[in-house]
Amino acid sequence: MRLKLSDKKAVLLTELRRQGIWDENLLVVLADIPREDFIPKALRAQAYENAALPIDSGQTISQPYIVAYMTQALGVSKKHKILEIGTGSGYQAVVLAKLCRRLFTIERHLPLFNAAGKMFKKLNIFNITTLFGNGMKGWSEQAPFDRIMVTAASEDIPGKLLEQLKDGGIMVIPIGLQGKIQHIIRITRHGDDYDHEELLAVKFVPLLSGIVHES
Repeated sequence: MRLKLSDKKAVLLTELRRQGIWDENLLVVLADIPREDFIPKALRAQAYENAALPIDSGQTISQPYIVAYMTQALGVSKKHKILEIGTGSGYQAVVLAKLCRRLFTIERHLPLFNAAGKMFKKLNIFNITTLFGNGMKGWSEQAPFDRIMVTAASEDIPGKLLEQLKDGGIMVIPIGLQGKIQHIIRITRHGDDYDHEELLAVKFVPLLSGIVHES
């Protein structure tokens, strides 16, 4: 017998707990968000598999465990103003928006930018501000940020993002070459100093500069 999506979601949440996702507020948010709405209709039945899935513009929606892990590592609260680099499907953005005060998110692919904006309106999420632009430059007009999350892998940590992190703030970013081992790095700012923690080994699409107007 095929499981309903709601049953598959329950199984996934149990799996996430076993994998070390302990933040109850985060788990409630993950239970509340319809991940199936963020993926192509042909893949709807796979929405609650613990796997990354393809979306438009050659990008992916991250594995639920990675979304949960990075969000938990970021240490989000309702007081926080957050910058997300790489809106993608918008799923990670909605997770963050439900946990923070304000979210600013940047996407370089115009079709994804447009689709995510429509999804935020559909789900009545009103504390997200979007920008079609080059995420490697950050969003200086809105800086500083309490938290920054980058959802694509960079070879090096972008200096402009470090500059836009508030003193005491945290950034979570995948670092590493494509085709090589990448790691999620958690960076905490202390004045002009930055502490680095190497966390989980991962595989992400590359963080690129510029914008893409493809249809």
